Amino acid sequence: MKLISWNVNGLRACMTKGFEDFFNEVDADMFGLQEIKMMPEQLEFKPKGYYVYINSAEKKGYSGTALFTKTEPINVTYGIKGKHTDEGRVITAEYEKFYFVVCYTPNAKPELARIDYRMEFEDDMRLYLLELSKVKPVVLCGDLNVAHKEIDLKNPKTNVGNPGFSDEERGKFTELLDAGFTDSFRYLYPDLKDAYSWWSYRFNARKNNAGWRIDYFVVSNNAKDCIKDSKIYADILGSDHCPVGLEIDFCI
Repeated sequence: MKLISWNVNGLRACMTKGFEDFFNEVDADMFGLQEIKMMPEQLEFKPKGYYVYINSAEKKGYSGTALFTKTEPINVTYGIKGKHTDEGRVITAEYEKFYFVVCYTPNAKPELARIDYRMEFEDDMRLYLLELSKVKPVVLCGDLNVAHKEIDLKNPKTNVGNPGFSDEERGKFTELLDAGFTDSFRYLYPDLKDAYSWWSYRFNARKNNAGWRIDYFVVSNNAKDCIKDSKIYADILGSDHCPVGLEIDFCI
């Protein structure tokens, strides 16, 4: 099974920059998108053979998530148990053998202006994922807006305390992993350097590969042995993020 996650930084804009070509070429079973910045009625891309689910923010042109899936889910929910619904940040699809969760974690903002809400979101998400994992394995994908370790960004020393690399945000990701989840990429490639999924538009960051790895596939520990590969499609343009992928065959 092939899964893809991509923060498209506006799906309509990304459509003009090669999104459909990549979508067709990669031929994923499930495709989770973040920051789609659109309402459901604005979606013109309706690929044959896929069921489509959209969770839009109440504020137009902001945030939002989407799921394209070849297999119709048993059930689909939005938000986190009735919370965090106004910004369109979470879609959960239940399948026979696992839950697939698409997430766009809130940015802490400059000066960590939104860190309190970020911490609330992180705690609610962790507890939610733990509840799901008691029923069946969980695959979480998305822009989680945190570089967990120094290896996960080009310039860690100068970014300590900045949004995405604060002690608070990194600590919450550690809490998630310690609660029974696995960062699929680091599970397979613990020491691989210069592997990033987001680059600033400034200072030729992408050209110089001065990036951050903030897009993830996180898998509950009871399914980590089913992981076949975890990929970063760094050569795919169209957004300030690149797609990331997971190949997994559920063996339980």
